[in-house]
Amino acid sequence: MPRQERKKTKYPGVYYVMGTDPKGQPEEIYYVVYRRGGKLVEEKAGRKGKDKMNAFKAHGIRNRRIQGEPSNKERREAEKAAKAAEAGRWTIEKLWDSYREHRPDVKGSATDKSNFENYIKPAFGSKEPRGLVALDIDRVRVSLAKKKSPGTVKNVLELLRRIVNFGAKRNLCPPPPFKITLPRVNNIRTEDLSEKQLRRLLTVLRGEHTLKTDEGEKPFIPDPDARDIMLMALYTGMRRGELFRLKWEDVDTRRGFITIRGPKGGTDQTIPLPDAARAVLDARPREESEEGEEIPYVFPGRKGRQRADIKKALAGIRKAAKLPEGFRPLHGLRHVYASMLASSGAVDLFTLQKLLTHKGPSMTMRYAHLRDETLKKAANLQGDLIAEAGRTK
Repeated sequence: MPRQERKKTKYPGVYYVMGTDPKGQPEEIYYVVYRRGGKLVEEKAGRKGKDKMNAFKAHGIRNRRIQGEPSNKERREAEKAAKAAEAGRWTIEKLWDSYREHRPDVKGSATDKSNFENYIKPAFGSKEPRGLVALDIDRVRVSLAKKKSPGTVKNVLELLRRIVNFGAKRNLCPPPPFKITLPRVNNIRTEDLSEKQLRRLLTVLRGEHTLKTDEGEKPFIPDPDARDIMLMALYTGMRRGELFRLKWEDVDTRRGFITIRGPKGGTDQTIPLPDAARAVLDARPREESEEGEEIPYVFPGRKGRQRADIKKALAGIRKAAKLPEGFRPLHGLRHVYASMLASSGAVDLFTLQKLLTHKGPSMTMRYAHLRDETLKKAANLQGDLIAEAGRTK
């Protein structure tokens, strides 16, 4: 209750008291009195100066309150309750933020971010997992299939399922009442380079290639980071994300091993460090930040952070080496690595599986035909040797 003297107005239930404005000048402060649910409510309507309040406006406020409009206090309490309820709701967007916070270095983070912002957030961002409807997911699936590849559709739905499973496993929210199924995609694509193409690529990477221009021939100088990343993919078979996440502490030059953090299979893996790859790393400088601290990444991005992309530099090298337009420089070189080992006849498929850090043998089996061809050649060689022996006097 205000302590100042109440001054009546010509409107019932409306009065004002004399207060002071911020400058210390006298100012009228209006109040309204009404009953809500049998209880007497006294509410401040506003100040004459700051709120442009007068007795007539206060009378209108009182009438609206009597008709059921919530008071300022009730509105503030409702907003507070809504915020509290919202804070307790684990929406898909909120789960995504928490997922990225707990797993900042997960594979394909740039692709995941793009898929979430472009496709998942507009359709499901404000919903909780238990509020998902199978029909809505089918609509998104059909809509995406009209303009995106089957692989992209699968990646989007797989990311949605990953986010939901993240929340359910941590008891942040109940899972949806149905299983999010993924479309089957025949995306087994084995890329390879001919001996001539590989020789051309190595010439470009060594800086021995020239480009014809209007001013004559000029040497093509490959981007140092792109060059080294491509060589590492060719010498080790490491994936794009694994190379971007590679830190100096993961390279054990003494024992000759590389530790791959967060690979596609999920569990950290260790692969041998070939001498050729060691030479690439030995020639790389240890970069420092502006504060003079050593940057942990072997192939850092901007401001020493984890690299997110290097498409432009890779495309320049691919073009200079005249590789096929559809050849994916890093993923393709991983296939070249595997194909060369498989066709050599010196590496069995189980060993190849371990080198490629495949979780199971199914992915490695795509290279089985290369080894089979090598075995056929070896078997035929025996027949040739016997025939040669039969011709010997």
